Amino acid sequence: MKSLTVFALVSVLGMASLAPAALAQHQTFVVNPDTSEVKMTLKTTHEVVNGTFHVQSGSIEFDRGAGKISGSVVVMAGSGKTGNDSRDKKMNKDVLKVEQYATVSFEPKTYAGTIAASGDSTIQVTGIFTLLNTPHEITIPILVHLDGTAATAKAHFVLPYVGWGLKNPSFLIWKADDDVAIDLTLAGRLSK
Repeated sequence: MKSLTVFALVSVLGMASLAPAALAQHQTFVVNPDTSEVKMTLKTTHEVVNGTFHVQSGSIEFDRGAGKISGSVVVMAGSGKTGNDSRDKKMNKDVLKVEQYATVSFEPKTYAGTIAASGDSTIQVTGIFTLLNTPHEITIPILVHLDGTAATAKAHFVLPYVGWGLKNPSFLIWKADDDVAIDLTLAGRLSK
C-alpha cells in the first residue's frame, strides 16, 4: 500500500510539473495601435498609390502546442491616407463607404506551422476578412517574432477588392488594378 501511495504522489507531482509548460503555450497577443499599421499599395496607369490605415484594436489568443488561434484585428476604414485629400475622400465615400462601414476586420480561425517560444516563425493563418460588412475567407502568411513579452506579426498579401464587391476607383484614362497589396505590421505584448 505504501508503494502505491508513493507512486500516486510521484504521478501527481509529475503531472503538476507538466501543467505550467502546457499552460505557458496558451498566450494572448494584445496589439498596440500606436505602433501598428496597415500599408496599402495600388498600381494605376499613372502612378503607384501608397497609403496607410490606423489599427483601432487587436487581441489574438493562440496556443503554440495545439495550433489554436482566435481573436480579431480591427482597422478604422476612414483612417486611410494616401497623400491626396480628394483621392482619400473618393476612397472613403465611393470605395470603402465609411459612413456605412466604419471598420475592416480580420478574425483568425486556424493556423498551420509552428510558433517558436522565441525568435522568428512563419505561419499560414486562415481566417475571416470582413470588408463592407461581408466576410471573406483568406489565408495569410505571417512572420511572427517573439522576444520575451514583446511580439510583432508582419504580413504581405493581396486583396481582390473588386472581386469582393468594392468599386474600382478608375476614371477616364486613370485606371487602377482590381487588386491591392497590403503590408500589415502589428506590434504589442504577450500575456498569459
